[in-house]
Amino acid sequence: MTARSSLTVVLAAGEGTRMRSSLPKVLHPVAGQSLLAHVLDAAPHGAGASLAVVIGPDHKAVADEVKRVRADAATFVQAERLGTAHAVLAAREAIARGADDLLVAFGDTPLISAETFARLRAPLEKGAALAVLGFRAADPTGYGRLLLEGDHLMAIREHADASAEERKVTLCNAGVMAFEGRRALEILDRIGNANSKGEYYLVDAVAIVREMGLEAVVIETSEDEVRGINNKAQLAEAEAVMQARLRQAALDAGVTLIAPETVHLAADTKFGSDVTIEPFVVIGPGVTIADGAVIHSFSHIVQTSIGKKASIGPYARLRPGTSLGDGVRIGNFVETKAATIEAGAKVNHLSYVGDAHVGANSNLGAGTITCNYDGFFKHKTTIGEGAFVGTNSSLVAPVKIGKGAYIGSGSVITKDVPDDAMAVERSPQNNRDGGAARYREMKMRAKAAKEG
Repeated sequence: MTARSSLTVVLAAGEGTRMRSSLPKVLHPVAGQSLLAHVLDAAPHGAGASLAVVIGPDHKAVADEVKRVRADAATFVQAERLGTAHAVLAAREAIARGADDLLVAFGDTPLISAETFARLRAPLEKGAALAVLGFRAADPTGYGRLLLEGDHLMAIREHADASAEERKVTLCNAGVMAFEGRRALEILDRIGNANSKGEYYLVDAVAIVREMGLEAVVIETSEDEVRGINNKAQLAEAEAVMQARLRQAALDAGVTLIAPETVHLAADTKFGSDVTIEPFVVIGPGVTIADGAVIHSFSHIVQTSIGKKASIGPYARLRPGTSLGDGVRIGNFVETKAATIEAGAKVNHLSYVGDAHVGANSNLGAGTITCNYDGFFKHKTTIGEGAFVGTNSSLVAPVKIGKGAYIGSGSVITKDVPDDAMAVERSPQNNRDGGAARYREMKMRAKAAKEG
């Protein structure tokens, strides 16, 4: 049996003025990913699945995000904002191609899941013309009510228009809908604008389906899953829900989270087995942590690959482009950026390693700095396998430290060091007998003169 084809239309044209931000609403992040990206990831993928995103005029950043997340998606511009049904019909060209199922979703509902989209489509295969996603609201004030007779959806009544009895209904409209594709345009085109605002509302589709003698049904989900984001407070609430989900998924996968509520994860974080995360760790987008790695407290990690049995932190900062081999040790107050550190290497404390390649089993002493920026360009430092860099050394890139080389503590290295060579760069030490006493005496006299 051939799988049903689908078109998902995601409405993402809102300005989001209540966010008090110049960033379009759907580009605000939750768990390191834009609101829109979460919805696009959840929408149906694969053969027979197509995607259309309706954006506002001059929203190039939104269009770019669509292409970044789903290269298969088409974008359509809603030039005028005349209601949700009007927004859907901005994608008329895509709808007219006649997918079996038409899904309508919103770009500001990041908690919706692929499973919910699948459940919403299921009644269409059984003959329903429309399936509406609903939820049981703890406080239904302001929400449209879903009015049922048995299992049949009869109407969506907006709160302002609901009777006292209808307002007692807690089953509310989430806004997300699925249409039987062959009838979708016919239903949408019948929606009128005979209301106080002169706009075309998607909720009117229920009454039209009933007038056509067709079936409309409700699929229920949790209130959390359909949280819309209209302001920064709601954004924070969605973040909290997402973080709880991600922590639970990590725990279920066998990750040890010593204090889960203190750990911040990204939606795309990947864990191996037997990983341990200590309290107060922040993991941003693009992080992979392999088997047996330990992330110690107060570390911040973004766009980094961490090898097996690596030890990170406490108080480590791993910036984008970091790749750590198996058994690497990154200690307290170490920062890395665009750095490959091979297996068994150690950078244990108070160091910066940027734009660098560090060979296996090398050791970088406390205070080692790769001086990668000359004020105009970035330059690379290469440290060979088994090299030892002494405490408080500055490696001025571009520079190469050979295999097995030894750098004396306190050196400023500006020239390449051959394999197995020792490089020491220091000014000769000059001890002046009695110099400290003379210096103190001079300063005391100056201080007395100033105070007198």
